[in-house]
Amino acid sequence: MYDKPNLECQDGERLGLREKAGMGLAGKERRRGGGGRRRVVRWGFVTVAVCLLVSAAMSRAMWSVLRSRPAANSARPGQLDQAHGAPFNRTPDVQFDKYSLIIKGERVFLHSAELHPFRLPVPTLWRDVLLKFKAAGLNAVSIYTHMGVHNPARDVLDFGAPLGAGEDGGWKSLQGFLSICKEVGLWVVVRPGPYINAETSAGGIAHWITTEVAGPLRTNASDWEDAWRPYVAGISAEVRAWQVDRGGPVIAVQIDNEYTQTPAGHGEYYESLMAAFREAGIVVPLTYNDPNPGENFINGTGGVDLYGMDSYPQRFDCSNPTVWRPVVETYRTYHERVNPSQPWYIPEFQAGSFDAWGPSAPGYSPACYDLTNHEFMSVFNLQLWASNAKMINYYMGYGGTSWGGLPFPGVYTSYDYGASASLATLTESRALTRKFDELKLEGIFIRSTPDFAKTDWIADSGISTNSDVVATYLRNPDTGSGFYVLRQKNSVSTETVHTSLHITLSSLSKELDIPLVAPAVTLGGRQSKVVVTDYKFGSSHMAYSTASVFFAGRVGGRDVLFLYGRSDQVHEAAIRFEGVSNPWFAPAHDTPLLETDLGTVVTFYSTSDGLVTVWDSDTQLILFGSEEWVGREWWAPQLAGTNETVLVGGPYLVRSVSYEDRVLELTGDLDVDRETRLLLIGPSDVRRVRWNGMDVVTDAGVASVRALTLVPRLQKQSPAIPDLGSLEWFYHDSLPEISSEYDDTNWVTADRTETNIPEKMWYGDGRVLYGCDYGFCENVVLWRGHFDAVGDERSVNLSINGGQAFAASVWLNDVFLGTSYGNSTNNLNILEETDDAFVFPAGAMKLGANVLTIVQDNMGLNETEGDDADTSKNPRGIRGFALFDGEGALLEGRWRDWKVQGKIGGYLGFPDKLRSVFNEGGLYGERLGWHLPGFAGFDTWTRPSEQGLLAMDQPGVGLFLTHFDLDISEFLDVHLSFEFDDAGADRQPYRAFLFVNGWMMGERVANLGPQSKFPVQAGILDYQGTNTLAVAFWNMEPVPIGTRIKLGIDGVWDSALGRVPVEGLGKEGYAWTAGRDVL
Repeated sequence: MYDKPNLECQDGERLGLREKAGMGLAGKERRRGGGGRRRVVRWGFVTVAVCLLVSAAMSRAMWSVLRSRPAANSARPGQLDQAHGAPFNRTPDVQFDKYSLIIKGERVFLHSAELHPFRLPVPTLWRDVLLKFKAAGLNAVSIYTHMGVHNPARDVLDFGAPLGAGEDGGWKSLQGFLSICKEVGLWVVVRPGPYINAETSAGGIAHWITTEVAGPLRTNASDWEDAWRPYVAGISAEVRAWQVDRGGPVIAVQIDNEYTQTPAGHGEYYESLMAAFREAGIVVPLTYNDPNPGENFINGTGGVDLYGMDSYPQRFDCSNPTVWRPVVETYRTYHERVNPSQPWYIPEFQAGSFDAWGPSAPGYSPACYDLTNHEFMSVFNLQLWASNAKMINYYMGYGGTSWGGLPFPGVYTSYDYGASASLATLTESRALTRKFDELKLEGIFIRSTPDFAKTDWIADSGISTNSDVVATYLRNPDTGSGFYVLRQKNSVSTETVHTSLHITLSSLSKELDIPLVAPAVTLGGRQSKVVVTDYKFGSSHMAYSTASVFFAGRVGGRDVLFLYGRSDQVHEAAIRFEGVSNPWFAPAHDTPLLETDLGTVVTFYSTSDGLVTVWDSDTQLILFGSEEWVGREWWAPQLAGTNETVLVGGPYLVRSVSYEDRVLELTGDLDVDRETRLLLIGPSDVRRVRWNGMDVVTDAGVASVRALTLVPRLQKQSPAIPDLGSLEWFYHDSLPEISSEYDDTNWVTADRTETNIPEKMWYGDGRVLYGCDYGFCENVVLWRGHFDAVGDERSVNLSINGGQAFAASVWLNDVFLGTSYGNSTNNLNILEETDDAFVFPAGAMKLGANVLTIVQDNMGLNETEGDDADTSKNPRGIRGFALFDGEGALLEGRWRDWKVQGKIGGYLGFPDKLRSVFNEGGLYGERLGWHLPGFAGFDTWTRPSEQGLLAMDQPGVGLFLTHFDLDISEFLDVHLSFEFDDAGADRQPYRAFLFVNGWMMGERVANLGPQSKFPVQAGILDYQGTNTLAVAFWNMEPVPIGTRIKLGIDGVWDSALGRVPVEGLGKEGYAWTAGRDVL
């Protein structure tokens, strides 16, 4: 989203810092505003150049229940290729050479996607997402852990409850997450920071550090090291027993995140981090992700075990989603120059885009999806394959929700990451998308093709007869299998092109031009494909195929090959048919056959959706289907405890398959609006098939592809959900602090005169008014400044810092003075700090004691900018305060004391340990716990004039509260969301904080947008019980405003997901308790 100019480097690479980082104060400009109002505009976004390197490929690891076995069509990998380096020596269970990882003796193409457990605080749903990753052919997951969540205060560590006795440990349990990964069968790369970036506040660094640590962050400063060491020790203790050498899924741990090896102190910091992890028992490789081709931390001080480089080639301009950038062609040469003895590793490859605040930001759907859609994945992922990358992680696989105070100021609540069809291949609600289909096509191919995990780059010229087509030739040095990766030379082209290919068949030591029968190999606009040669499936052989491979391997004792291609193109394959044809087999009339010395040449002409049986014998089954149909409806789950595969067509999702006593048990999800025709290719001796525990009737007849019918249990019936407008709502003022009579005696006195935050006060009387210095770093913070008036005071000047898109409303005594707005116009004009003069209306000020009340929304802390990590030490709060008389003269000596209040207890003593330090802010209703389940004091509150209407006539904050029941069947996966419906009103000046069963699941900023719809997961919502819904509503101007909120269904599936327990229900901190009324 953040479009920055590029600087051309030598050899044509564009060099700079990671494009998705870098927001903050770059300069200062003061200008006078009209009407006595003065505002400082901070032009954010340090302009940096970014080198667009990409690499995407899909990985393959046949790993089931943490036991790596050779696939049926693979050879043992043999020895490491050590021609360019020594083996990794801390554990024999993870090795690597110039080609790929080797885990437990098996060569692995690491094929991974990113998931942040803290953005999905429901452990049951971790399994749901991980099973979907597995179903797409992925063999690994990459995770960030969030220091701010786990280490909310000095010497305080929170990794959830111990596992055991049926307990999952809760949403903060890293061990709980790793145990699910082990069950599902996914390797894990843990990325614990301490800095993670991730579009989260302070880049994940615990907020207390930004105020308590004087030394520069992310350096070898001693107080910074003292701060991070307990966290690293805690993370190591959680991970240690889950490493692969102890039977766990963890194969690597990343050191920090996207940094530079210089200036001095950076490399030493990395050395200390690595030493701390190793001393704590971490034996797997320690890795690093360079934000650009900067050659950081490969060698020298801070050099890691395994180097990787992130790449976001399409960047983040969701406002122009159809504008593509060309593929990056320098990956391979960069890799071979800087770390040729290691596999080419991309720890983050662009799989979506984050979106910024409005008013012109387009939102995730459909804009960010279109920017990195399934066509993008086809072209850019396969370009990574062409660069010979064998370790690839897609950012994001599932984005989730930046609930509470998790976001950094540049983004809003949703972290869908373009996932309304992104890879994020799953939407924020966990639904599958067209991008998921493309990922699955790529992923099952990788999983089915162990030869692809070890290839040499041979050539990228002299292969295509059409100069508009680039064909890159990769070859396995052991087996001779060849892989020709095709794309258009103009990778952004939407035209269709045709070519023939000059290929080498290693098995026959011959060269030839293909296709032999079809008119050409065709590439559509924005399409890439892989032509395979000397390809093995089981013990069978295919000379070449211009059709793509979905699956290849052994199923039910036979060699099975499943090809696919676009239905508007002609495809061809040369295959040696073997065995005796089965009596039910009849050759398809539209797939002509030609016998040659290469085998039988099969030509596939345009097809509609449907399965074509090419050859069906006692030893082989060869199939073909159209690309979109295969990607959408076909699955290749592995039998539990083995690497054997079953092919299943038809369902929305296949989660698992097991086989025992000739009974095939399948679990998965179905569309509820139709019957599903299930096609099954599995063990030959199956006598019963069960779907989600129920017997399925098999259609009559005998064939290699069994046909069955699945009927949803609640076909065409949507679950009943309440109309929120028909419920009984209750209202209470949540800003009594604006009254001059309000007693703030028990608030924190803001009297510090020094701060560790580098940006100092602009003006005032020497007191520092930064919220974090008093323990209030997240969400809404309230300030009360008391002064004595003698009669000549006419205005107050306030410089307020809240981060991009912030707001702060100001009252003198009981009189509203105005609201100061941070703003963002799709990153063209970013305001994270304002400087305003507020004129006192007649009669507002009193002789003697007066109080100024400021309600400030803190939008989070900035991420690291460039080499300076102290950009996360933001001066959130009031950077200047001054009284003036009518002539504009400064009035000194009038201020008495300043008081400050954020979340109750601050980061040292906040009561909601269950939901973490990020959940609550300092609004009155939050401090008293009105938003929590079990609060019972609302019966005396006011009823709104119109039920379901959130409305206020005057500036202030009110809390609207209601309750509703849900009774959703346990065999349905229902995706729900809350939506603010402003009835066509244009950019109303309000903010709304959405609390669902105590969790702050969304912030609606109506004057900026773009988000008005907030998905909320099962497990936050109680699908079989009573739910508490609270909305803190902030009217920021003296005009009547209002909105309605509605609960909607985004999707329904007949599902094997099962009941989702409510996270934390019955645990300490989940429900309201007495004792919050002290402030």
